[in-house]
Amino acid sequence: MKKNMGSADRTIRLLVAIVVIGLYITDKITGTTAIVLLALSAIFVLTSLISFCPLYLPFGISTRGKNEKE
Repeated sequence: MKKNMGSADRTIRLLVAIVVIGLYITDKITGTTAIVLLALSAIFVLTSLISFCPLYLPFGISTRGKNEKE
């Protein structure tokens, strides 16, 4: 699996996940919205950790810089 996410993309995804988790912990989001956003946050964390986004693959998108090594 070839990495297709750059460091900025990974950082933004992690920050969004942290914000959503924080909103859930403080009860700002609840119910179905909370479940959907927490699932999305889990996906963001996973894709950030492995530096690969499967949705980028069919579109040929890569946010990885040319100077970033594999």
